[in-house]
Amino acid sequence: MPFSFDGQKILILGAGVTGNAVARSLAKRGAVVTLADKNPEAKSDYNIIDSENVSIKDYDSVVVSPGWRRDHRLIVQAQKSGIDLLNEVDLAWQIRTDIAPKQKWLALTGTNGKTTTVEMVAAMLATGGINAAACGNVGDTVIDAVDRSNPFDVLVLELSSFQLHWSSQAEFVSSAILNIADDHIDWHGSFEEYARAKLTILDRTSTAILNADDGGIVLRTSHWQGKKVFYSLDTPAPGEIGLVEELLIDRAFVPDPQEAQMFAELVDVQPTIPHSVSNTLAAAGLARSVGVSHADIRTAIQSFRPGRHRIETVYEADSISWVDDSKATNPHAAAASLMSHESNIWIAGGLAKGASMDSLVEKCAKRIKAAILIGSDRELIEAALIKYCPDVPRILVDGNDSQSLMNNVVEAAKNLATAGDRVLLAPACASMDQFNSYADRGNRFADAVKKVVTYEN
Repeated sequence: MPFSFDGQKILILGAGVTGNAVARSLAKRGAVVTLADKNPEAKSDYNIIDSENVSIKDYDSVVVSPGWRRDHRLIVQAQKSGIDLLNEVDLAWQIRTDIAPKQKWLALTGTNGKTTTVEMVAAMLATGGINAAACGNVGDTVIDAVDRSNPFDVLVLELSSFQLHWSSQAEFVSSAILNIADDHIDWHGSFEEYARAKLTILDRTSTAILNADDGGIVLRTSHWQGKKVFYSLDTPAPGEIGLVEELLIDRAFVPDPQEAQMFAELVDVQPTIPHSVSNTLAAAGLARSVGVSHADIRTAIQSFRPGRHRIETVYEADSISWVDDSKATNPHAAAASLMSHESNIWIAGGLAKGASMDSLVEKCAKRIKAAILIGSDRELIEAALIKYCPDVPRILVDGNDSQSLMNNVVEAAKNLATAGDRVLLAPACASMDQFNSYADRGNRFADAVKKVVTYEN
């Protein structure tokens, strides 16, 4: 284990999953680690101190966990003092160089669809006989995925804008950018800064898999000089990936780009909706970049199903479906979900994270039969509804606790829904104002449907 922090005093900002993973890895390399967190319930096997009572001068280096704001007092002090600011992804890259130098890294970012697509890539690699794992914002942390006695041959990293903001060393065989839309504006300060952070994934990428249906991605990558492989839901030109009638087609990773090979049929992709097909094309491009065959990719697509809370039908009866898309935590994700069905009873609201709701509602107005609004920033959604579809019924719902709130939501939806409707939980907002997580929000929705709808039929 040559890579060493022997005797160095390292302050790790954040005692969550990432902070503790970094602490374990650095401690066994000789570092004296301390974690700083303002949460009094934070737990660790290592020393934790209140982040309000930290003196930066006591440490040799500071590790920033994703999500810590750039203007946090401790980060500003470290930058002013010239103390090294480290991050988990780059530390993992340094460890990889030491213990698994032949390990290949693939990466993926975007506003929506990251986790599902990364998991799909990992499934494609596994089907192709490659010892691989998904990590980052899904599965293990990157540093845990690297720091093991039997290294993986390939890692597929899901990277957030926070991770990309701090990272500057990791290199990727290929990277995919799925989409870029309003999200985390409260953290980055502007959409342009958020987009810029996403695009830094290309700084150390050999081949970029890019969504040609996203005009912002096309524009922002126009001057990038690496190998670009565009994918879209249109017929692919030579060097691209796309659709030809009912087939997913590769004209990029083939011996002769004038020819084409099939990844899969449309019906192989479940659910067969536009953004799922688009994400499947991106996953296939990443898998092909490390040599997975078209046949193995198709086998993986046929057996792959997204994780929970991603357009998950929790109940269906009387030609009414009840769908949990609690993972739709921003307007772009909610729009994709709304546009996949003609008539929605839309459940929305929570923490908007600085995002505007106008473009979402304007785009989806004809697909919204009624809206049930919850959470801290529901007025933003209500204002957009009044502006773009004033005749759509709006119901603001509260509750004494998170479950009673969701019971009331489902009761209101039940009174509105008729045959052909879909009751859709696609909040366009984060959940932490009223729920523990997006998964908690989705679970409570499913529980409410069971209690209010199914038990009474």
